[in-house]
Parts: sequence; C-alpha cells; structure tokens
Amino acid sequence: MSFRLPPPAIAAIALLIVLVGGCAVGAMRNSGDSVPVRPVAMPDTASPPGGSYTTELANRNAFADSGPPLNAAERRVFFFGNRLFNTNWTTAPGSVKSFDGLGPVFNRVSCSGCHTRDGRGRPPEKGETALDSMLLRISVPGKGADGGPNPHPAYGDQINDQAILGVKPEMRIHISWQTVDGKYDDGTPYQLEKPVFSFSDLAFGPLGPDLMVSPRVANQVYGLGLLEVVYANDILKRADPDDKDGDGISGRANWVPDPETGKLALGRFGWKANQPTLMAQDTAAAFGDIGLSTTLHPGQNCMGPQTDCKAAPDGGEPEISDKFVKKLVFYSRTLAVPARRNADDPEVVAGSRLFASIGCAACHTPTMVTGHKADPISLANQTIHPFTDLLLHDMGPELADGRPDYEATGSEWRTPPLWGIGLIPQVNDHQRLLHDGRANGVAEAILWHGGEGAAARDRFKALGADERASLVAYVNSL
Repeated sequence: MSFRLPPPAIAAIALLIVLVGGCAVGAMRNSGDSVPVRPVAMPDTASPPGGSYTTELANRNAFADSGPPLNAAERRVFFFGNRLFNTNWTTAPGSVKSFDGLGPVFNRVSCSGCHTRDGRGRPPEKGETALDSMLLRISVPGKGADGGPNPHPAYGDQINDQAILGVKPEMRIHISWQTVDGKYDDGTPYQLEKPVFSFSDLAFGPLGPDLMVSPRVANQVYGLGLLEVVYANDILKRADPDDKDGDGISGRANWVPDPETGKLALGRFGWKANQPTLMAQDTAAAFGDIGLSTTLHPGQNCMGPQTDCKAAPDGGEPEISDKFVKKLVFYSRTLAVPARRNADDPEVVAGSRLFASIGCAACHTPTMVTGHKADPISLANQTIHPFTDLLLHDMGPELADGRPDYEATGSEWRTPPLWGIGLIPQVNDHQRLLHDGRANGVAEAILWHGGEGAAARDRFKALGADERASLVAYVNSL
C-alpha cells in the first residue's frame, strides 16, 4: 500500500527542514556521534543581517558605511567620528592641540592604523617584521587590581613596540610559524600554520619565566552598536555553563568592570569579551594602543621602570576630550553591516543546511533582537543576524593562549560574529581569521576548533569535498 502527500504537506515539510537548518540531514549524517546537534532556525535569505543598519556596499568601503537610519544631525556626528577614527595623532606639543598627545609608548598612531577601512588586521606575512595590525597582550600570574589580568611590573598588560622620540620602545617582537599537517576523512591532506612569538631588545629587563602572552589581531568594527544594545538577559539565556542539555556546548558569560559605573557588567567586546560597552572598548584602545588619555583612563601608559616615558611631554588631561570620545563612540555604534551576497545560490543554500546540521550554529547563533532602548534610538528593535552568542567557549589546547582575562580562562574565547566575513579579502586584501590570524580562510579556522568546537570540526572533516566547499561558500556569503 502506498500513499502520496498533498503538495501543501510537502511544502510544509520542506519548510520545516529549512527552518531547523537541515537537522534532519544532520541527524542521519551524525547518527553515530555521541554529541547531539540542537535544531537551530536559520535566517531567511532575504533577511538583512543588520536590520535597517544594513548597507549594500560590497566594495573596499563595505565596512565603513553609516547606518541608513541616521538623520542629518547624526550623520554630522558620524563623519566627525570617522575623522577621529582616521586621525594620525602627533607628539605633544603639536601644531593642532586637539590631536596631540601620542604615546609616549604606543602600537599605532590611529584607530584605522589597525582597523584599516574599519576592517580586520592580520599577522605579518612571511618576510614582514612589523605587527601593523595586531598586538600582544601580556600578564603575569595573579589578579590585577580590578580583578582582571595582572600586569607585568615593567611592561604592563600590552607590549608597546613603538615610542615617541626620546623614549625607548619596550621591545621588538618576532614571529615564526610552525607547520601542522592533517587529513580530511576522505584522505585529502591539509597544512595549518601556528604562530610562535619571540622578543629582543627588551628595554626594561627580562620578561620572566611566568609571562603569559596573548596575540590579538584587530577585528572589523561594523555592527557593534547593534550588539551593544541586545539585552543582557537575552544573551545570558543562551549560556549553559554546566552543559545541562548535553550537547557539548557550554557557553559562559564574562563579567567585567564597567569603567563608567565601577560595577560588574556583561562583557561583549574583545576576543575574550573583556569589555562591556563601546565606551569602555574605545577608551581602553585609545589608551593602550595609541597612548591617549581619557577621563576614564587618565595619566600616561608608563610602567614603574620606564622613567623616560614618565618624563615625556603629554597632551594635557585628558588628551582626548569627552566631547571627542562621545563622537568616536557614536561612530563605532553606527557603522552598518554589509548585506549578504549570493544568498540564493544553490551551493550557498546547501551550505546553510550543513552549517546547522554539523553544529556550527550552536555557538554562532544566527539571530538576535536588539532592545527597546538605544542611542541613537534607530538601533532599537532590530532583528539582526550576527552569528554569535557573545559568550565564552573553551576552544581546546591548540587555540589556548594560557592567559586568563577576568572570568575567561586561558582556553576560552568569545564567539566572533560572522556577518560580513566574506568581504574581508575585498576590504583588507587577506582572509586571515581567528584571534591571532593563524587561519588562512574559513576552512582552516574550522580545522583549528577544539574543545567545545571539536565535534563540529570533526563533522566538517567527515564531509565530502563538495560539501566542505558549500559550507565555506555559505559562511563567506554572510
């Protein structure tokens, strides 16, 4: 006896499979896996990733567009913030008082020095020496005064490898690469590369045997204002620190001090979610990366033995006025998210189902909704598709930096958003991914996943070549 479903029923079943991201396919493929894959609703291909803060630009300026909802007055603030983001700060006293105060020690002379065209940095390529768009966080065992990483007594919590005239740079940083060989399950070989860092010309004595080092490339900076106004409770409800649902994915919050209030707040920004707001993120970067003081970070970035640094001229207190800081933060909040490309391509659609069925969406949460309050108000009530849960996940020993950062352990990282990731080559002329840029493209980034990401990595390795290509095409369409 046989029967045939009516067309409406067939359509309903097909829609259900799409909504759960092809988890029916995943259940068959992974029936022997010990770690289950939770059904996850994937966004419609026509749904704009940044809500009304979505830009159609897909050229070298794709990450630098303002949110379409901004009115004329807000656009003036945006463009002044853009000027501040791209300003090369000078040594004090400078010809333009408003833009002096660089250093005394620093990494770059502007925000855009690391975030070129508001985009993503990379490690030095072979043959290069300068860390133009990455930095190294450092600390020693113990807790700092605010409960975070414990700064090195001579070098602080970040290596500044540049300095103004008359002041010694802290040291020189060198990078080499170790090759890691592997194979997909179908026998296709691959090679990964792991960065190894060393130091010379240490200006203030040895680093010591207990130094903890964490390399960080600069992240792209669009869409941050949307992530800032997602309600904390909506983020926390995705946390599962004890893995009660047994899917192998924990997800933890990082609780960090808010410099504006002095209270603990949910960390959202930075590779380890160690900054709670864009005000905190931007002022910390100005201080640590460029050497610019603000009301929230007064004084100069000079550690105990750095006497030349302490004696150097400064640009007054604060070196960036509160008025300028607010405009810079407004700019950070209102950069639009690039629209998806090729979303209806059959290969991309197939990759969407695989993305969910092998477990990628368990951490790279496709959809969030912003809260009812925001500044500007146009950021509120937006349905967005950042593909992050903004939580910490243990990524295993291969990606571990061994450096705790508030509640984050030495092997935990915040899930990075994936929106716009496929445009990095267009904007920044490379495709280096992960916190230290070791992965050359999406496939290598997946292959480096361990810990909570190991099951998804292993499912990816078990796919055929065409399926792997479909999954990569989907991620690059986001």
